[in-house]
Amino acid sequence: MNLGLAIFLIILALVGGAVAGFFLARKYMMDYFKKNPPVDENMLRMLMMQMGQKPSEKKIKQMMSSMKTQTTKTTKKK
Repeated sequence: MNLGLAIFLIILALVGGAVAGFFLARKYMMDYFKKNPPVDENMLRMLMMQMGQKPSEKKIKQMMSSMKTQTTKTTKKK
């Protein structure tokens, strides 16, 4: 086998592995964040209290539902 061909195949395998690894990691992270959202109701309550607002249950539920619909829209787009 030619040395140039061997080098080309090694580089091709490295690039292919990097691309496949990127897409597998992206899929894994999207599934992880869908199952374990980074923001929950307690975090929203604390954030609102730190901003000087009194968090009502209705407002927290609205914010959580709007965040959930926005994440589903962005995942359906891609």
